Amino acid sequence: MKKILNKLFEHQRLTREEAYETLTEITRGEVNEAQIAAFLTVYLMRSISVEELDGFRQALLDLCIRLDMSDFETIDLCGTGGDGKNTFNISTLSSFVVAGAGGKVVKHGNYGVSSVCGSSNVLEAMGYRFKNDESALRRELEDAGICFLHAPMFHPALKNVGPVRRALGVKTFFNMLGPLVNPAFPDCQLTGVFNLELQRIYGYLLQPAGGRFIVVHTLGGYDEISLTAPAKTVSNQGEKTLTPADFGGAITEADLAGGSTVEANVELFTAILEGKGTAEQKRVVAANSALALQCISPEKSLEVCIAEANESLESGRALGALQKLISLQ
Repeated sequence: MKKILNKLFEHQRLTREEAYETLTEITRGEVNEAQIAAFLTVYLMRSISVEELDGFRQALLDLCIRLDMSDFETIDLCGTGGDGKNTFNISTLSSFVVAGAGGKVVKHGNYGVSSVCGSSNVLEAMGYRFKNDESALRRELEDAGICFLHAPMFHPALKNVGPVRRALGVKTFFNMLGPLVNPAFPDCQLTGVFNLELQRIYGYLLQPAGGRFIVVHTLGGYDEISLTAPAKTVSNQGEKTLTPADFGGAITEADLAGGSTVEANVELFTAILEGKGTAEQKRVVAANSALALQCISPEKSLEVCIAEANESLESGRALGALQKLISLQ
């Protein structure tokens, strides 16, 4: 590890193989916490290369507990986090809207590290029990249209990194890895990233995999469609710029604010699904849901997908997906 750290401190980049081996060593417990912290800090101070992120990703995928959901057409809605915006849980809400619209969602998530409340915090507080039992998860997917994959349950290799990440309390390259290492290997992915450079890297990494994907970044730093500014998307169908007008008009950053506690975020989450959220909150959830629905069915227009998302939200089917999921615990 000293050799790798010295190489990084000399501003050199790792090869894909070096990245793979280094992360594998860390996950085996062969690297102490001080060295892990130093290693993570390097990537807070400089950008990560395609080869480095690809090596880290492959190491985690080779060590993960895999799920076979291949008889479903699945999608994951997962952002990198790390944008520092402290929004409410937009991608998790959108996951239930997509499930309510008939999608099969294998949502990959974790506790918040650089934010107050991650998807795992919300679902756990509402009574969801984390599991890696494939038969139970398949039943959730069949009956509720959604199952939740709590990352530490599928990536035991990360147990040596978790304490260091929590102690640092800021985004690290593990934020960049989360959407790339879903253990169910979904057919479709709507992924949000916190900057344009990472969006370009994601495009390089996801294109050869063969699945359908949309990687989104809203100018101003959001890892989702925020409707506060134009958003750029990169997909296996090319690049596109979407404006707030495409979804009914712009909203403000204040409209996206999350709560200061897990409990406040759960209350907000439930209120939006119950139809009690503000018009702006519902519109941003519908926007992200619509993009996911278009990822599943590229032949559908954005307008049709927005209408499907709104119908799922307004009819109560999105809320029903949540209630069914919780009832299965």
